Amino acid sequence: MTAIGPIVFSFFERHLKVVKAMSPASIKSYRDAVKLFLTFVASQCHRTITSLDTEDLTAERVREFLSHLEIERGNHVRTCNQRLAGLHALFNYLSEAAPEMRAEAQKVATIPRKKSPPSGIPYLERDELEALFAELPTHARIALRDRALLLSFSTPELAFKR
Repeated sequence: MTAIGPIVFSFFERHLKVVKAMSPASIKSYRDAVKLFLTFVASQCHRTITSLDTEDLTAERVREFLSHLEIERGNHVRTCNQRLAGLHALFNYLSEAAPEMRAEAQKVATIPRKKSPPSGIPYLERDELEALFAELPTHARIALRDRALLLSFSTPELAFKR
């Protein structure tokens, strides 16, 4: 049994900051994922986070955690995938820092990301664009600039309509 506190500290302070040179935003994202995961594991084990050890961190618990995020917390698939990326990195580091975790880390590495549909690209229909251009002021000081800017993003037919 190996205490996870020093390993997690080293993961953030040495591995992510120094070795990987990750951005502060990425480190915060990984921190949130690990914090949520350890809180989840501690509640499953009915212990405090500080009393957890490496044996408590299993691939099955990672799967349960991802399910918990999606079902109970209502997280989007993209958020769950982001949390999984942080856990993949943690378990990869654990396999180096605590060799007894290598088999479990390999199991975690096989947990796939879920597919998520691409977000829709919002756009205006032709009649909506025409209504927008009809409402533009024509004699204001910056009206020509506004019209030129909007026309540069619209269809060529609208550029020559007025």
